[in-house]
Amino acid sequence: MGAEFVGFDKATDTVTMNFSAPDSFITPRGSVQGGLVAGFLDEAMGWAYTCHTGGQFSPLMLEVNFSLLRPVRKGALIGEGKVIKAGKRVVFLAAELKEPDGTLLARATSTCIPTPNPGLEAQRS
Repeated sequence: MGAEFVGFDKATDTVTMNFSAPDSFITPRGSVQGGLVAGFLDEAMGWAYTCHTGGQFSPLMLEVNFSLLRPVRKGALIGEGKVIKAGKRVVFLAAELKEPDGTLLARATSTCIPTPNPGLEAQRS
C-alpha cells in the first residue's frame, strides 16, 4: 500500500504514517477507489494498536466504518491512527487521512478484539 511508518506518540496513542496513492489506485473518476482509502485508514488504526501494545498484540477487526469527505487524489497522503480505548476484550480505534497541507479527506472508526501478534510467533520459531 505504499505505507511508511513515521512515528508513534505514546502520550496520545497516535501513529503517523505516510501513504502514496499510485496511478493504479485511481478510478476513471480521477480519485482513489474507496476500498483502498479504507485500507489506508485500516493500516493506520492497526499500527496504532500494535504500537500501543509494544508489538505484543494486533487488532482483529470486527467492524470498520469509514467516511469519504473529499476525493482522495493521486500522490502523497498522511494517515493518523489512534487508540480510543483498549480493553482486555474490545478495542476501539479511529483514523484520519489527510493531504500534506492538512486537508481532511476521510475518517474511520473500528471495533476490534486484541489478538497476540502473529509476527511474534514467527520470530520466536
